[in-house]
Amino acid sequence: MAYASFAGLMDAAAEHGSLSLAALHLEAAESGHSPEDLRSRMHENRAVMVAAITEGLTGSAHSRSGLTGGDAALLGKTAATVVGRPFSEVLASAIATAEVNAAMGRIVAAPTGGASGVVPGVLLTLARQVGADDEAVVDALFTAAAIGGVIAARASLSGAEGGCQAEIGSAAAMAAAAGVELLGGEPVASGHAASLALQGLLGLVCDPVGGLVEVPCVARNATGAAVALAGIEMALAGVTFPIPFDEVVDASARVGRSLPPSLRETALGGLATTPTALGIARKL
Repeated sequence: MAYASFAGLMDAAAEHGSLSLAALHLEAAESGHSPEDLRSRMHENRAVMVAAITEGLTGSAHSRSGLTGGDAALLGKTAATVVGRPFSEVLASAIATAEVNAAMGRIVAAPTGGASGVVPGVLLTLARQVGADDEAVVDALFTAAAIGGVIAARASLSGAEGGCQAEIGSAAAMAAAAGVELLGGEPVASGHAASLALQGLLGLVCDPVGGLVEVPCVARNATGAAVALAGIEMALAGVTFPIPFDEVVDASARVGRSLPPSLRETALGGLATTPTALGIARKL
């Protein structure tokens, strides 16, 4: 079982020294696997994330529908950017993973396939920028998993149940909290980063064109990663969010339940019902 609240996770972090160690301790206690075995498995997850980004950046991952593929490579080759190369690398890595997912490639659901690009896009790029080793990335992934567990316990990780806020929004919160730990921030700052990220995506609808996890899903991995970076920057600067993360998650659950079915993965609303999208769906 995951921690049912961020408050409980914080208490455990105070006992064990970090959010990642708290997550590792609980998983070891409940699964019966040793911490060493669990870390080895998380290293495997990290390797899959790296491989997906590498594949996506080649531009070879195209979906069978032809709707997605090649955009990560375009971003990866762009020399001049508006806000700097590290930012564009985060976006490219997030899209790369999402394109591999759309092409039926191997990814790590983080927390879902449709939102699989946010966490690796943020964490692996930040790790490379600051020279963090693989062990630090693994620690961050345990933190991300713990945040995802809190959200799953209190709300939902399913677009069909809670809209895209439950997928991309959750992924952004996971990446933000984990990114703060990766960069040396305190657990309380991770909580603020997660809150800042998730609150920025409350109400995000799930409206896949043609019912496929491609448009707008792939691009939303990049925008979700950008929101996560904003949460990280603000939290590390000392910005706090006045509403605790648990309450932000509870609000997302209420918002998700309030969304009409047309905006929860049915392709009956939002972008999926624009004239162009309907034309695409007919062709598909």
